[in-house]
Amino acid sequence: MILAVSGRTDIVAFYMSWFMKRYEEGFLDVRNPFNPKLVNRIGFEDVDLIFFTTKNPKNLINNIKKIKHPIYVHVTLTGYGNDIETYVPNKDEIIEDIIKVSKIIGPDRIVVRYDPIFISDKYTAKYHVKMFNRLCERLDGYVNKYLISFLDEYKNVIKNKNILKYKTMSEDDYRTIGEGFVEAVKKHNATVQTCFEERDLTEFGFIKGDCLSKELAYHLTGKTFKGTWKARKGNLCNCIPMVDVAAYNTCLHFCKYCYANYDEKEVRRNIHYHDENSSLLLGNLEDDDVIKYRKD
Repeated sequence: MILAVSGRTDIVAFYMSWFMKRYEEGFLDVRNPFNPKLVNRIGFEDVDLIFFTTKNPKNLINNIKKIKHPIYVHVTLTGYGNDIETYVPNKDEIIEDIIKVSKIIGPDRIVVRYDPIFISDKYTAKYHVKMFNRLCERLDGYVNKYLISFLDEYKNVIKNKNILKYKTMSEDDYRTIGEGFVEAVKKHNATVQTCFEERDLTEFGFIKGDCLSKELAYHLTGKTFKGTWKARKGNLCNCIPMVDVAAYNTCLHFCKYCYANYDEKEVRRNIHYHDENSSLLLGNLEDDDVIKYRKD
């Protein structure tokens, strides 16, 4: 089993103490978002890999060595300001923490995601190339793989359209980003690829690949996995299936493009239901909950 920690919220940034308590106790519970009375119980003895995704890796630094499972880390880091990423920490601090994590687990187990990319009067294609170049320069030798994706019109994105002020990307925009990003990674012995996008930019030198392919999963775990994560963007995603351990509307970064947060008022309500000592990220088990032990 691959544990995704997490696509629904930033557990590393906001709920790492809860996760480490669950890890020490040996299991955690996850409510089914579509059937809240159904709870999946996951024992860490059934976990083959923990796939951390975060915008702030600081809480990994002192906890990684406590985790005995194989670890893979994605850190999302873009050039946007706090008009778009409201409560994301200082980017220089994030870069320093990426370097610290890389020194612990090695550059092959940490990936930086520059995503999602959108174009506006403020955030032009040339702007993104400039910021990506700076990023690659700072992380030279510590990160050898970068991922990008383009903005999707999720519910939250449409709601924040007047803030994002995004434009339809032109062919010149794709070319500027494609050529500029490839030139940047070549200078620093790294690679760049898109994340399940129809426009994969391979014509400009992007590599063709998945975030967590069967081959990469085998390399990280020594185990063969079947199936692909078809729930994500139809047939565009060929990553192996993962189990997300979090809940929607619980991330306090409040990024204006987020798909997992779509109601900031609900986020602020939900955080009051978080109990570090609960087996669930939000709330506690109830008498009429149905617990299903998940093995894969």
